[in-house]
Amino acid sequence: MFSRTESFSQYIRLYPVVTFFLALNILIYLVTIIPVIGTQVLYAGVGVNFLISDGEWWRLLTPMFLHGGIMHLLFNMFSLFIFGPELEKIAGKARFLTIYMLSGIFANIATFFLQAPNYQSLGASGAVFGILGAFGALVYYTKHILPQLRQIILPIIVISIVMTYVQPNINATAHIAGLIVGFLIGLSYFHPKRIVSWKSKKR
Repeated sequence: MFSRTESFSQYIRLYPVVTFFLALNILIYLVTIIPVIGTQVLYAGVGVNFLISDGEWWRLLTPMFLHGGIMHLLFNMFSLFIFGPELEKIAGKARFLTIYMLSGIFANIATFFLQAPNYQSLGASGAVFGILGAFGALVYYTKHILPQLRQIILPIIVISIVMTYVQPNINATAHIAGLIVGFLIGLSYFHPKRIVSWKSKKR
C-alpha cells in the first residue's frame, strides 16, 4: 500500500495534490537558504505567538510551508511522499487537500493557544500527522474488513507519537493537534454511509 513504484511522470499525474505540496515545500525551502532573502522569508512566515497576538494572523498558515533545516524538510517530505498518495487516492483530491490544510492550520492554532507567547514554530509535520490521523479514522471503520491496514497504520502512529516526545525541539502540540484533526475529519469523510454515497454517484 505504501510502497511507491510509479515513475516520476505517473506520480505527478496520479497524485497532483501531493506533488503540489512536495514541490511547494521544497521550493520555499530553497528560497529560505538564499542569503539575506531567505532570512527575510523565514522571519516573515515563522509562527511566533506574540506576533500572532499582534495581528499577524498569516503566521497560523505560513509555518506549515517552512522548515528549519534540510533534515527537517526531508523527514516531512518523505512522510508526505510515502503516505500522501494513498490517502489522496482513497479520499479524492479535494478531501485530501482539506485534511492536509486544516490539520496544518489547526496544529498552528493549537500551538498559539497552548504554548508560551514567545514560542516559535515551523514545519509541515502538523499536516503530515493529519494524514496519519485520517488513516486512523479509516482503520476505525475498516478494522474488520482490512486488518492488514490496521497492522501497518497503528504501529506507525504509535511510533510517530513516541518519537514526538523523545526527540528534542519538536512541537508536540502541533503533532498531536494535527493527528486529532485529521482523525476527526477522517471520521466524517470515511463514514460508511458516505462511502456508499460516493460509490453510487460514480455509477
